[in-house]
Amino acid sequence: MASEKGVMLLDFWVSPFGQRARIALAEKGVEYEYKEENLRDKSELLLKSNPIHKKIPVLIHDGKPICESLIIVQYIDETWSDKAPLLPSDPYQRAQARFWADFVDKKVFECGGKLWKLKGEEQEAAKTEMIEILQILEAQLGDKKYFGGDIFGFVDVAFVPFTSWFYSYETCANFSVEEVAPKIVKWAKRCMERESVEKTLPDPKKVYEFVRYLKKRFGIE
Repeated sequence: MASEKGVMLLDFWVSPFGQRARIALAEKGVEYEYKEENLRDKSELLLKSNPIHKKIPVLIHDGKPICESLIIVQYIDETWSDKAPLLPSDPYQRAQARFWADFVDKKVFECGGKLWKLKGEEQEAAKTEMIEILQILEAQLGDKKYFGGDIFGFVDVAFVPFTSWFYSYETCANFSVEEVAPKIVKWAKRCMERESVEKTLPDPKKVYEFVRYLKKRFGIE
């Protein structure tokens, strides 16, 4: 366990979950040490810091580990509360933000994985599901600048990392996010204008190369 004072993030470059933590830390202006994990040979520090799930990301603050990306983002927001609030102060609005971040957590990653793992009718069903998910999120966004209104916040942090996977989803499943959810694409572009997002999200083509590597590794190409 890291015992020294300071902030450390155990992460993996392409993880949208780790990217949530990185964006939140950047929004708050928190300096931290980044440790890239080899997920096929996990470090002793990761296994000790997250013995239950053994997954990244893990935020270690003054030697104390915090696990699970949305919990990490909330911890960052509460610990460095003097700058760039991510969750609303109003209890109802805060509950709504947590609901939609949870919706992203439960729906987007799993369905996105199906788009590159499956073929034929199963992939078509996953594509229909993804389009529905994107359109539900688009309806929630509406004409707002960000999901919480004019302020970049919790739901934006939760969802925006997945936008760098859109190219992979589109290429593998043969559809266009812009055609089915144009407001989501415009929102993603607005988010990319923020330094915290632009410096964190990987090139979508690099993500697709990683997806191709996974497909070959699992023998599904």
